[in-house]
Amino acid sequence: MMEAKDYLELGMAFHGHKCPAMPLGLRAGAAAMNALGVERAQDKELHVISETGKGHAAGCFLDGMMAVTGCTYGKSNIEKLYYNKMAFTVVDVAGQRAVRVSLKPGFFEKMLESPFVEERKKGVPPQDIAPEIADPLVEKVMAMPVEKFLDIGPVESYELKRGGGVFEAKRCSKCGEMTFVDKLTAGGEGLVCPACASSANR
Repeated sequence: MMEAKDYLELGMAFHGHKCPAMPLGLRAGAAAMNALGVERAQDKELHVISETGKGHAAGCFLDGMMAVTGCTYGKSNIEKLYYNKMAFTVVDVAGQRAVRVSLKPGFFEKMLESPFVEERKKGVPPQDIAPEIADPLVEKVMAMPVEKFLDIGPVESYELKRGGGVFEAKRCSKCGEMTFVDKLTAGGEGLVCPACASSANR
């Protein structure tokens, strides 16, 4: 059983400031993993398809989800759809199963009316919001039953197609920087990296 509280300290350190949305991501990620019966990813055992965007609290939500699931951009086991929704799908790669979790609409609406969000609307950076505002909200998020704020979809079959890792790199004939071969393309000067190929087409 995955316990989100075990990752709260890690999530806070990773995220950089205290806010209610990051712990929501922790709770949502843990709920998805418990629905699938899986453990935190050490490598690519799990894959996340996030529907979050940027420039709003969904980024904080996503950081919590990454902290608890172990799905990161560095491991390439996460992708982002930029739907600007507080939702994501966790895929159990070996088991070929997946579950989608999202914030309940009514809860999401109330969250946007919280004193924390009111401070953010005034332009106050999240790290400067008073603890007496942030702390009770974080505590509430960590204590709430998941059915109060999350919609957890059914576990469904899901086959994730992916290739193997690339371990061969060569120098770009233009800039000289090492580039993995799957991104090199043939140009007039030889094999070129995407950046040099792009600048040549401007």
